[in-house]
Formats: sequence, C-alpha cells, structure tokens
Amino acid sequence: MPPRVAGATTAVWTPRAVLRRDGDVVNERFRVAPRCGDAPPRAADARCVGIMRRVTAARLRYCGLDALMDDALTIVSELLTNAVLHSGTTEIRLTVTHQDDFLRIEVYDGQEGSIQPKSANDSDQSGRGLTIVESLVQENDGKWGVSDDGTTVWCLLAAHQEES
Repeated sequence: MPPRVAGATTAVWTPRAVLRRDGDVVNERFRVAPRCGDAPPRAADARCVGIMRRVTAARLRYCGLDALMDDALTIVSELLTNAVLHSGTTEIRLTVTHQDDFLRIEVYDGQEGSIQPKSANDSDQSGRGLTIVESLVQENDGKWGVSDDGTTVWCLLAAHQEES
C-alpha cells in the first residue's frame, strides 16, 4: 500500500448527478477595482473572469447541461469581461439559472448605462463581444437584452436536457 501524504486527495469516480429541477446554477459575486482611464484591469480582476468560467462549467456539468457548455462559457466570459473593462464598478454579480427549458445568464454591475453591440472592423482588437453574444444566443433559440436601467445584461438559451 502506498504511503499516505498529508493533504493529498485521491480521485474517485462518482456517477454524475443530474438535477431534474429548475433553479440556480450559479449565483456568485466578486469585487473588482474600478479602472482608471484606459489602464488595463488589475490581474486579480481579470483572473476572476476565468474563475467564474470554471465555476460555471462545473455547475453546468453537475446540472447535466453539457450541451450548452461552450456557448454558455463564451457568453459568461464576454459579459464578465465587459463589466470588468467598461463599467467602473466595484462589484460584479453572475447569476445563471435553469428554468422552463431555458438557461438564463445575467451579469449585474450596478452601473447604469446604455449597452449596444459595436461594429468592429478587421483590424480592431476588441469590440466584438456583444456581437458574439448575440450570435450565440440566436444559434440557441434564445434572446438577450439589457435591464431598463442598464445595470444588468441578460440572455436566455434554449436548454433541452438530454436524458441519461
């Protein structure tokens, strides 16, 4: 028998649990530093986007929503990155819910404003995020929008669970 190492974990296969009910998939908030001018976001703030992607991926997998994984993670990345880069806020909230065969993704930054897709040309290095979100939402028979006060960007994706 191999020696035991303090703090080591052993991988154990467990059957994947699939939730068969509606409800929260992800409900997380994280703090960020407001950006100054065109300065890049702090590394810690940028890392939060990756952390939220991993949390969302794990929860989607747990809920049996693997079929939406790639598109949902791209949308989460784009919306969170926009909030970090453009809102000037100090707290961002990501909420993902599954209800009535739809996956709803919301990013709240608390900053009122107008949010519209931009037209980016071939040489632009940014500005395509909301256009990508819009395309992915259309491909998944969904819709997207912004709250009346501009503090929340949301989208709905059709989420037909496969039976296991």
